[in-house]
Amino acid sequence: MMAALTAAGAGAQVTILEKNDRIGRKILMTGNGKCNFSNLSFSGSCYYSHDPAMAEGIYDNLTPERTAAFFEGLGLRVKEKNGYLYPASEQAASVLDMLRFALEDAGVETVCMADVARIEKKKGQFRVTCGNGKTYCFESVILACGGQAAPKTGSDGSGYRLARELGHRVYPPVPALVQLRCKGSFWKGLAGVRCDAGLSLLIDGRQEAFERGELQLTDYGISGIVVFQFSRIASYAVAEGRKAEVLIDFLPSEKEKDVIEMARSRYAQFRHRTADAFFNGIVPKKVMQYYLKEHGLRPDCPVSRYGPEKAEELLLHLKGLRVTVERANSFEQAQVSAGGVSLQEVGSNLESKLVRGLFLAGELLDVDGKCGGYNLQWAWSSGYTAGLGASGRALPMREPSL
Repeated sequence: MMAALTAAGAGAQVTILEKNDRIGRKILMTGNGKCNFSNLSFSGSCYYSHDPAMAEGIYDNLTPERTAAFFEGLGLRVKEKNGYLYPASEQAASVLDMLRFALEDAGVETVCMADVARIEKKKGQFRVTCGNGKTYCFESVILACGGQAAPKTGSDGSGYRLARELGHRVYPPVPALVQLRCKGSFWKGLAGVRCDAGLSLLIDGRQEAFERGELQLTDYGISGIVVFQFSRIASYAVAEGRKAEVLIDFLPSEKEKDVIEMARSRYAQFRHRTADAFFNGIVPKKVMQYYLKEHGLRPDCPVSRYGPEKAEELLLHLKGLRVTVERANSFEQAQVSAGGVSLQEVGSNLESKLVRGLFLAGELLDVDGKCGGYNLQWAWSSGYTAGLGASGRALPMREPSL
C-alpha cells in the first residue's frame, strides 16, 4: 500500500494485485490490534540483516518522523507513548482505513483474489499471470508479498518462490518474534507465570543477546517480548545445528552478594518457618515450588532442618536457570520471518540488479526488526523507496505525497 501510494503520488498508474479477499488484513493483527506503526527511538540495533548498512540507508529515505507526518497527512491522528507511535484511536483498523481511503483518492486500482502464479519479462514488459489464468502487463513490478509468518493472512512464502524464479537468492527464512520451545518435563508446572526476568541467550556457550522484561512461562517453554527480541537468533542457531540455551535470572535487580545477604537475613529471622513459608514472596509461587523440588526441600519442613547454606544455594540458583532451546514455534505463531532476498541483489532504490524494472519491498527482503513498530517502519520505508523507484522518480523526495 505504501509503495502504491508513493508511485501514484509520483505520477504512475498503479494496480495492486492482492491475494486475499481484502487488502491489508495483516495490519489488523499488529500491536495486539492497536497497531504500533513506528517508533521514534530508532537505531541500527533495532533490526537484523546480513547487510545492515544497506538496510539503514533505506530507513533514512523515510524516517519515523516523516512516517508520522505522512499518516497525519492522510488524516490519521497520531499518538506517542515513550517513542512508540500509535493511531490516537488505538485501533489498527484506523491505519488500514486511512490507507484504503488514500488508495481510492489516488486512483490506485486494487484487484483482490488475485493470487500471482508467475511473473515473466518479455520485450521490456512484465507479464503477470494469476492462478485463475488472468494476465496483466506492466512496465514495472514491485514484489511486496510479505514473508512466511502468519500464513493465514496470505504471507505464505509464495513471494520467495516468485523471487527465486526471477533469479534471486533467498536466505532461508526462519520464524522470528516467536515463542521458544525448550527441553524439560517441568514446564507444565510453570505454565502461566509472568514475571520480571533477565534473559541471556547463549549460542554454543557464548552470550549473543541479553534482554530484560516480562517473561511468560508456557507449558512448553518461554514467551513474552523479552524472548521475541532474540528469537530469530535462536531460530537460526537451531536450524544450523548449533546449541541454543537461555539463562534465566529470576532476580535481575539483585547482585549475587545481595542475594547472599537476603538468604542470611531471612534465615536469621525466619528459619523456624516451613520451606514453603520461608521462600514465599520472593518469586512467583510456581517458580519457587519448582526450585524446592529441584533442591530436595520438602515444603512442609522447617528451613532450620536444612541449614543456612541450603537456603543460600537455592536463592543463588534463582539467578541462573539454564534451559536448552529445542526449536522456535512455527511460522503460524510467528509475528515476522527472518531471512529473505539478499540486499546485495537490489540497488539503493530497491530495484533488482538481476531484472531491470523489478523492485522488492518489505518482509520479502532480508530485514527483520525487534518488537516496537520496527517491522512496520521497514514496510513504510522500503515501500516508499520501491514505489518511488518504480515510478521513475529519483530519491529523495521531501515527503511522500499523494
